[in-house]
Amino acid sequence: MSAARQLGFTLLEVLVALFILAITMAAVSRTSSASIHHVEALRSRVIADWVAQNRLALHQARGDWLPTGIQNGEEKQAGQVYPWREEIIATPNPSMRRIVVDVFDPADPPHILRESSGYLVQFPR
Repeated sequence: MSAARQLGFTLLEVLVALFILAITMAAVSRTSSASIHHVEALRSRVIADWVAQNRLALHQARGDWLPTGIQNGEEKQAGQVYPWREEIIATPNPSMRRIVVDVFDPADPPHILRESSGYLVQFPR
């Protein structure tokens, strides 16, 4: 009778397979981590856009006629406080002013997430 043939994987084959699996899992982990970071950054930019639009809409709804210069403040949106800066600029038309709203990253205040601009009109009363 002949000797029974051994079937299965050698230790070296198992180690190579585990090594390939580990590299693959590391790449998947890195990709998912980067994706999560991008989603969070996009969320912050969308919320900053809402803050900027809210500031412009507020002035337009009130019919504000703001003096030229810079105003700073904060607005709470989606559980975070977003710092903003409004620059009111004179235009060649004396009954119009340009307003530029910058909204900053709550975690990194010098970093502007969104800049939006609009115009204020002084209506005769």
